[in-house]
Amino acid sequence: MFGIIFPALAPAQPANPANVITYRIATNDRIRIGVFQEPDLDMIGRVDAKGTINLHLLGSVQLVGMTIPEAERAVEAAYRDGRFLRAPQVTITVEEYAPREVTIQGQVKDPRRYLLPIEQAMSVLELVTRAGGFTDTARGTAVTITRINADGTRQVFTVDVESMIRGRTRARTDDSAFMLLPGDIVFVPERLF
Repeated sequence: MFGIIFPALAPAQPANPANVITYRIATNDRIRIGVFQEPDLDMIGRVDAKGTINLHLLGSVQLVGMTIPEAERAVEAAYRDGRFLRAPQVTITVEEYAPREVTIQGQVKDPRRYLLPIEQAMSVLELVTRAGGFTDTARGTAVTITRINADGTRQVFTVDVESMIRGRTRARTDDSAFMLLPGDIVFVPERLF
């Protein structure tokens, strides 16, 4: 008898796992919430400016900043704690993602807002590249990133992008790992002569 011989299959390797991020629910995301065997509780809604969504029977539930599994557990807990369901099984999917933008200003060739990929991170180096690179008068050793946190506090980071571009050892390792978040404002100052 003849047999078919199949080549050994190599295990699938994730494509650049360092660049993949876990999506977190954002303001203005349109999400679908399904409750197993409770079709009256199924709904589609938009996350409001407060980071909540209005659910049947429960009212507002905070979801912004949570991963999908965390949000599913939060809704399940809300239905359980409210004594509406004993063992709810909730499924959440994002129907429409809110725009995720960062802004780059100053001494780059194309300063403006740029969309971030949905489930991938973008470094400040990648953003500078998308913006056409530095102008001749840019001070790429002192690029600042301003971030407004969820609690309203402001953080400012300074990154040496020029050293990363040139492959210099002067670039700090945490600079090359610096990933942008939606709403970040990147500023490239002018070099002083």
